[in-house]
Amino acid sequence: MRKIKPVFNSLLFKLFLAVFAVIGPLLIVLVVNQYYSVSVIRNQVAQSNKNMLNIYMGEIDRNLEIVEKYLYQLSQDNSDLAYYQSREQHDFNEFLQAKLRLNNTLQSNADFYGAIDSVFVYTSAYDDFLNTQTFGSDLLERDSAKDEILQFIRTKPEPLQYGHWRILEGKDRNYLLYYIKNENIYVGAWVDIDKLIIPFKHLDFGDTGRALIANSSFAPLTSIWFVEREGIDISFKENMYAVSGDSKPFIVMKEHSNKGDFYLVALIPESKILEQLPFLQKISSVFLVIAILFLLFFIFIMRRIFLQPITQLVIAMKKLRKGNLDIRLPEQHNSTEFAVMNETFNHMISEIKDLKINIYEEKLNHQRAELKHLQLQINPHFFLNSLNIIYNLATVKNYAVIQEMAKCLANYFRFMFKSNSYFVSLKDEIMHTDNYLKIQQLRFPDTFVYTIQTPTELSECKIPPLMIQTLVENSIKHAFTMDESIEISVLVEQENKDFIKIKVQDTGEGFAEDILEILERDGSLTTEEGERIGIWNIKRRLSLLYKEKTDIHFLNEPGKGATVMMRLPLQNISIEGDQ
Repeated sequence: MRKIKPVFNSLLFKLFLAVFAVIGPLLIVLVVNQYYSVSVIRNQVAQSNKNMLNIYMGEIDRNLEIVEKYLYQLSQDNSDLAYYQSREQHDFNEFLQAKLRLNNTLQSNADFYGAIDSVFVYTSAYDDFLNTQTFGSDLLERDSAKDEILQFIRTKPEPLQYGHWRILEGKDRNYLLYYIKNENIYVGAWVDIDKLIIPFKHLDFGDTGRALIANSSFAPLTSIWFVEREGIDISFKENMYAVSGDSKPFIVMKEHSNKGDFYLVALIPESKILEQLPFLQKISSVFLVIAILFLLFFIFIMRRIFLQPITQLVIAMKKLRKGNLDIRLPEQHNSTEFAVMNETFNHMISEIKDLKINIYEEKLNHQRAELKHLQLQINPHFFLNSLNIIYNLATVKNYAVIQEMAKCLANYFRFMFKSNSYFVSLKDEIMHTDNYLKIQQLRFPDTFVYTIQTPTELSECKIPPLMIQTLVENSIKHAFTMDESIEISVLVEQENKDFIKIKVQDTGEGFAEDILEILERDGSLTTEEGERIGIWNIKRRLSLLYKEKTDIHFLNEPGKGATVMMRLPLQNISIEGDQ
């Protein structure tokens, strides 16, 4: 079954989802209505201005077409242009007279073509340039424009297609240029591009709106700095309009000229369009803002009154699950229900803490009792063996050995009866083990030898009692035979600053494979008759006293016999309340 993520199952998410289910549709309707209204107004304004651009561009194209017809008629019908063809065919005085008559003709017709700045005639035979002077604000401006046009014509540009005006980008201004070439004669006209958008200055495009001219590559030829500053892109192709602008959006519309590769572009700030929204649409916007603010305020109130106490309770429960019994919830003054809940929770935690302490103390008492019981399990086991030894010695009437045996047994049981603590010094445990081995040698003389090696500096180290003696007893019980002698060795050494290692080894046949497998996987070998209870006793006491800080291993070493290795901490871990 798929598990639900906590965030989707939280009260905050469900509350927000419920509130949004109520207010959400209203917000969506308001947003859609607002967007639709803006879209409709934008389309209407765009269509209206698009029609206006079409009308203005049509008017510009018609004026340019009239000038084209005039230039064509002038180039075909004016006889004075014949004197411009060649210097060899006509006298210079005749050329000057023809130039005077042509100048009068151009000046008399200049007032009829106000849509352009100047009409000109250029002859490369005389390198002479003649033009009307009805444009510009001063002589310097007229001379500057004349020089730029003359410089261009002197490069002998290719003839233009009929009805096609060319954009000439000058140093300070850009021109719209048209000319007819007839051998060495150029008859043409030009107009400053800024003059084409003068009529648009009277239209209401808003405080920042404007019209401009762009070339066929959609690069602005007028208001260049404005387009760059506002980050407006006018390169869209097929749409009726586009919205562009970095800081403020503009509605961008454009119309292509039929007489040249240029566009008439209108930039209208969207804020100007939104001013035309009906009053009800503005009211919808106000309602939308109020609804959003209400939603946020509602969530804030619910979080403070309802969700925040629930969150505190959940956090406290998570800490409680991790075992922190000191967590307490603050008193709530805003809601009676949460005050009762927090008080009940704090009371419950206090009772759990007291109960856990009682259970822990009871567990400690149980461990103490179990350890004492485990230590007492050794006493009857060896006591029966000791009686058996004395019985056998009495049978053979070996009174000297009986006396030595009685002395060793007295020392042995004296250690057993006084050893009521969970730890004894290593020195006492070694002496006790040595005493036990002497008892066994008295019982079975010349049948086994033993060695005990322990560093002097470890003599006061504390270990659990009867650990080494039990392992040695196990070796004698399972490795000793009357047919051949065995050797038992006990080695104690310091592994590092935190642990000591105890190794008990014999030269018997070793552990059987099935027994060794059970021991290594920490299985139990204890039978109903109490067989092998010694090893189980050692492992159980190590587990109770040291938890996971010790280990014991059983193995058979080649050339030796059974080997038991214990690893005990140097720092004692005592049961609370026992010394």
